[in-house]
Amino acid sequence: MKKTLAVAASAATVLAALTGCSAGAGGSSGPGGSGSGPVKLTVWTGFTGGDRPGYDQIVKDFNASHKNIQVSMTVQPWDTITQKLPSAWLTGSGPDIAAPSSDPNVIAQYVKTNSVLPLTDTGSGSKINVDQIAPALIKEYTYNGKLYAVPANYATLSLYYNKKMFAAAGISAPPSTLAEFEADAKKLTKPGGKQYGLVLADNQTIQMWPILQWLGGGDIVSSNNCSALASPQSQASLKPWVDMVVKDKISPVGLTGAQADSLFSAGKAAMEMNGPWAAPGYKSAGIDLGIAPIPAGADGHSVTLGSTAPLAISAKTKYPQQAQEFLAYWTSKTEQKKFSLTTGFPTLRTDLASDPQLKANETIATFTAQVPDARLYLPKVPQATQVDANGYVPFIGQITRGQSLSAQAAAASKTINSLTGCSS
Repeated sequence: MKKTLAVAASAATVLAALTGCSAGAGGSSGPGGSGSGPVKLTVWTGFTGGDRPGYDQIVKDFNASHKNIQVSMTVQPWDTITQKLPSAWLTGSGPDIAAPSSDPNVIAQYVKTNSVLPLTDTGSGSKINVDQIAPALIKEYTYNGKLYAVPANYATLSLYYNKKMFAAAGISAPPSTLAEFEADAKKLTKPGGKQYGLVLADNQTIQMWPILQWLGGGDIVSSNNCSALASPQSQASLKPWVDMVVKDKISPVGLTGAQADSLFSAGKAAMEMNGPWAAPGYKSAGIDLGIAPIPAGADGHSVTLGSTAPLAISAKTKYPQQAQEFLAYWTSKTEQKKFSLTTGFPTLRTDLASDPQLKANETIATFTAQVPDARLYLPKVPQATQVDANGYVPFIGQITRGQSLSAQAAAASKTINSLTGCSS
């Protein structure tokens, strides 16, 4: 009798585990399920930072206004999602909806494996009104004429600076030109690691180094998907900053994004380039915080990095229409305005760009003002995620540790070209 009960209990446990896994791909409630009640959708995201309350609010508002659909969002680190999601979506055991990565280029890999659902409820006047979303973001998630994700957010990187440190150094305002940027980074650095002028993370972070290249006229990959790192312009754009890191010690080397943020939060660094998600943490740390546009580059024009994360639907979801309804709500005008006011992010919708309430918010206004000058990182470059991880990140790590810029640029170019398929 005990053995029979144990077997039955074991079988029940296995069944429960399998049900728990498959519930993420549509659940078992609602229309088409075995139970009654609302459709239950599951969402995975990696939004663990200071912007998390904004995403939580969208889900809360949706659930309150959609009694027939209820959404449960699980927030976990990006690397966890990166490890778990590909196989989960392939087998149909993953969530209905996910932000697969903070890297927008990752959607290409899910398209190749037929893991994401093409969005059909789009266009002017439809639920997912793509005509009111920034065109560059729609282009980023469109493959072979089909849209496979919507932007979960949109942000630009600005220059965070410590007003107290600037005043102590006799600097009255944040830098507005590339020359001032370089000079201030040196002036604000104190020997022995007592204070860094500009913290530059180079791994496990949103990229900062491409901004420095763009400001100096360089680039990572050219329009034909070939590496641009070995070009004279790119090497010239990098050399001043590499020299300042290696010789002047304006920043520690090998920093992760979290480590760079910690140095700035602790009052150990005077400047950092970062997105709007960082502002709440810096303010709560007691930093006398200033936020300014990225200084103008060598050609007199400013340029910064634009950041977006995709929000996509599993190709195996049982509820494609309800999932698309949630994406429509996420990107709606009302929710995106609320999200901007909560997080300080610029809006991803073009019809909110001139909203008086958003323009009156200094943080939002600073990040929004840079949207026209923002560039996405490696947009639509083949194998972009690998180009970054295997080519660009090691390259920056090597040259900031004193290795030859030209030699490492040549080596990184070889790696990048092999990944993108460049033959020239």
